[in-house]
This record gives sequence, C-alpha cells and structure tokens, in this order.
Amino acid sequence: MAHEEEGLAQVHQLLLDYGADGAKVFAGTKLERQCLDAAAAVMSDERFEMNLLHSGFALTALPHRNTKEVIWQRTGGASGEVTLHVESGYGTDKQPYGIPYGSIARLILIHLSTEAVRNNSRVVELGSSMRAFLKRMGVTPGGKTFTLVRDQSRRISMCRLTFFNKRGRDTLVNKGSFVKNAVFVDGNDLDGRDPFQDTVELDDAFFESLKEHPLPLRESAIKQLAGKSTALDLYVFLSYRLHVLPRATPVSWKSLYQQFGAGCSTQKAFVSNIKDPLTLALAVYPEAKVEVQEQGLILHPSDSPVPKTLPRSANFRLVTS
Repeated sequence: MAHEEEGLAQVHQLLLDYGADGAKVFAGTKLERQCLDAAAAVMSDERFEMNLLHSGFALTALPHRNTKEVIWQRTGGASGEVTLHVESGYGTDKQPYGIPYGSIARLILIHLSTEAVRNNSRVVELGSSMRAFLKRMGVTPGGKTFTLVRDQSRRISMCRLTFFNKRGRDTLVNKGSFVKNAVFVDGNDLDGRDPFQDTVELDDAFFESLKEHPLPLRESAIKQLAGKSTALDLYVFLSYRLHVLPRATPVSWKSLYQQFGAGCSTQKAFVSNIKDPLTLALAVYPEAKVEVQEQGLILHPSDSPVPKTLPRSANFRLVTS
C-alpha cells in the first residue's frame, strides 16, 4: 500500500473490497495499520454522531505542546485573513496559568462548543458529561490524564482570546474569552468531587460567534484522532474547506506552515513532519479529495464528512434561537 496520495485513496477502497480484517494484509507499516483501523471505524459508523467547534479553529490553531509564551498568535486562511490571539490568564500570585495546548484542550473545546449549541445555552454542565465525552473519545480522565484535564480546563477558563478577521480594507475584531464564569477546586484531594464545577458559563461574545460560525465534525473521526493534535487540526481544516470549494484549489506549504507549523523551526521540517498526521486525517475523512504535491496540497471539492440530513439514529439535533 503506497504512502503517497494514491495510497490514501487505496485505504478506503481496500476496506470496501476486502473488509477490515482482509485489508490488513496489505498494510506493511504501523502508519498504514493505523490508517486502516481509523478508516474502518469511521466507515462502519452509521450513527453520524456530530460534534461542533468554532470555525475559527479551522483556520488557526492552539499550540500542540506546552509553551512558555504568555501570548500566542497564529494566522491562517486562504490569504492570511484570520488571526487568533490568545493571552494567558493569571492567578492571584500573578503567575500565568499558561496557554491551552495539545489534544486535551481541543477535546474540551469541542465538548463545550457542542453542548452549548446543542442546548442553545451558554451554561454547560460538566462533571459527568465531560467524563462521558472523554470516555467516548478513548480518554480515561484518571491519573496523569486527570491532572492534564484539570490543567487544560483551567487554562481555557482563564485565557483571553481575540479573533482578527480581515475583510477587504477593514478588520473585524472579536474580543473575549472562552469561559465567562468558572470555579476551581483547589488541591489534589477532591473528596470524590469532579475536577470541574458542575456548570460553566461561556463568554457571551464567544457563544454568539460560535452559534454564527459552527463547524460540524464527525465524532467517530474525532475519536480516532483524539490523541493526535496535529492530525485533529488538519481534519478540522479539511472539514471546513473542502465541501465549500467551487474548484480545485492549491494550498502552498508556506501557507500551511504559517497555520499549522507551531513547534517546527523550519518549513522543511514542517513538510516532513506533517505527512503522517495528514495521512491519518484523510483516513478518517473518506469523502476528502486531496492531492499531495511538491509545492503543497491541491484541495478538490468534496462532500462534507457530516451529511446535511442526519439519520434518525443520530443523537445530535441542532437547536437554534
């Protein structure tokens, strides 16, 4: 099974021709086995459970690893029209909590966004609902993961964010935060309590912007990428771009590096490192038509990973005001 773009298409065809077990004999590498398993999980999912995320995160991204920076900024979009500016919150000791990062931060934001839009309410219940979501994603919030979830929820609750959106000669600025009100449980001994308060209230501006710009995502695909933040970012990006394209559209490595290259010191290193995450992202998006070329990617018009009309078995029903 080829590693280039021809192989990406073959993954899904092999599954259709031979089934999940039969296709495994064609997988010669660990990545190819991962792609087959991930693609099989998505292709066999008939419920089409849907999650949501603010579409701004399809064009910009949080860091993948912990950073000492207290101000984080990334620019993305077809012509660099969207910039995300995140500022760390501070505690009473004047020390920064830090910028949210990694796959756990992304999963928390997806959960908060989904629940808020699902119920058309800024107030989101946590505790059991968060644990249930993380469990569905294959994440058991215990031990080190428990500590990481607590840390990322605190960073998300305390940080400030601004979206800059260039529109011709003007720039639209949306300032606010993810969470308006939050309560932290201090100390390591929780006495059986949840690591979150029972509810959090999303920031007014973020909630309104989220309702105006929700990006549907397929939960089964998110689960397969749950521990891989770069692949998750690429899946979100492709889910946003492909189904609205009127024609084949080139995207340069330079543009992709600007948007997704956090942690890579050079564009050359980025191009080398992004190949595997891209392969995984495409594996869980069977409808995607993407060519990998020397100068970058060619994106082709493709069906959305989430159908416009969900089957009756789907658990998500979008509630609008």
